[in-house]
Amino acid sequence: MEQEFFEQRTDLSKLSQAVIQIKDTLGKIVVGQHDVIDLLIAGILADGHILIEGVPGIAKTLTAKLIAKSIDAQFSRIQFTPDLMPSDVLGTSVFNPKTTDFEYKRGPVFGNIILIDEINRAPAKTQSALFEAMEERQVTIDGTTYKMNEPFIVLATQNPVEQEGTYRLPEAQLDRFLFKIEIKYPSLEEEIAIITQQHRQTTAAQLTEVKPVLSVSDIIGLRALVRGLYVEPKILEFVAKIIHETRSNKSLFLGGSPRASLAIVNSAKAMAAMKGRDFITPEDVIWVAPAVLRHRIMLTPDKEMEGVSPDDVVAQIIQKIEIPR
Repeated sequence: MEQEFFEQRTDLSKLSQAVIQIKDTLGKIVVGQHDVIDLLIAGILADGHILIEGVPGIAKTLTAKLIAKSIDAQFSRIQFTPDLMPSDVLGTSVFNPKTTDFEYKRGPVFGNIILIDEINRAPAKTQSALFEAMEERQVTIDGTTYKMNEPFIVLATQNPVEQEGTYRLPEAQLDRFLFKIEIKYPSLEEEIAIITQQHRQTTAAQLTEVKPVLSVSDIIGLRALVRGLYVEPKILEFVAKIIHETRSNKSLFLGGSPRASLAIVNSAKAMAAMKGRDFITPEDVIWVAPAVLRHRIMLTPDKEMEGVSPDDVVAQIIQKIEIPR
């Protein structure tokens, strides 16, 4: 009976093969950042938007571009600037003299993978133009609703250090991102590898060598597989306890919402599938929890002054809760 329970119910061979191919492709160009790549792939499989944060020059945009190039889908890149208007992102109605009517010209947000570079450089008016597109996968202009094509993924980058000419993302917008991925500086060995690699071949030349691994229909099919993975009730209870604890934790001013609970479950399913399993374990939950929660929880002012990070609090919360076995 026990043997039956652990038998693989879902064929994940195609998904595993695609993940290996994408990792191999990115590994030839991006040095290190294995966790970052895992989270990016998991985010796409879990149908979530991803915020990538890090100082300039550590390949945030390059990594996002490479992920987009590995999927044979419509790609748009939008550079956010302080003078960018909502119509520059969503599109606008243009008068057609032939038909004497207004026609809607779609903006760059209508694509499958949208790379928004430096999302915190645009003012609140332009940032909020993304709310409906990111959450409801649609855009409403002049009373008419236009559906986005599937898959629709927003990969946004931001620089956490620079303050001048930037506008902090509101909590409501941050909550729409499945993950916030923090990219750190490379180690000394990785830095040497980066310099050696770039000395031999430019990034532009490397990018031309990247070939798509997955099609749009592949992504839609793999997402359906991921959604169908088995989750034990005790794992769901474990996730609920983590989120509930964020709401009563003395170190936090703001805890996670039910959207955070769903995000942990969906991304843990994606991580399990990437590892070739059709069920999720507590380890999957623990691994994705920091990326799901770090932008959804707010530290109290005194904890911020002490230099405590959201990841520290998440780790403390998980330690307090009994891990189901």
